[in-house]
Amino acid sequence: MKRTGISFLILGFVLAACTISSKDDTPGDSAATVSIDPTIVPPMAIPMDSTALIDSTAIATGARIEVDLTARKLYFMKGSDSAGTYGVAVGSTEWPTRTGQWRITQVVWNPEWTPPDESWAEEREPRKPGDPKNPLGRTQLIYDPPRTVHGTNNPASIGKAVSHGSIRMRNEDIARLGRELMDIAGVGKDSAFYRNVRTNRTEKVIVDLPGGIPIRVF
Repeated sequence: MKRTGISFLILGFVLAACTISSKDDTPGDSAATVSIDPTIVPPMAIPMDSTALIDSTAIATGARIEVDLTARKLYFMKGSDSAGTYGVAVGSTEWPTRTGQWRITQVVWNPEWTPPDESWAEEREPRKPGDPKNPLGRTQLIYDPPRTVHGTNNPASIGKAVSHGSIRMRNEDIARLGRELMDIAGVGKDSAFYRNVRTNRTEKVIVDLPGGIPIRVF
């Protein structure tokens, strides 16, 4: 009887080991257990490094940016609630804004403009921070360089399809949005910081957003 009991015990360990081995050897099994809350990141492919993680604060608030190219509107969302709606300018027919899903990884205050390696910019000159002819305006959100969300030196273009692929906002709107994204990402600054970037227009300041804030352009 004792030997029989030991035999059953050994058999149990063998079956358990086989079950664990079978699960570990199944291709993609571990990936199948990973899910993303669809209220935070819509179910679309994210063209970026799969090791990148969304900041935990962004997950907790459900913070994300949605850009409707047809409506020419940018929506700042927190979960199912709208935290702000802004008019934008989008790409022209010749230079359309790329659709897809990314993460905003940086807020740049007083950005400098370097002409991209594209035909429309071949004869354009670089523009320093604070230059009245700088097409990026006062604030820039980096998500898919050289295409970004940025301010503008041509506010009359807002609501039109006239850009070379980037998304333009009014300077005051994108400054407000950039500040909110920094707060959500846990890298908010005091009032002295914002006063400095507002008055020292020739000083470029880059702030990284840990993990990034989701953005979808459709």
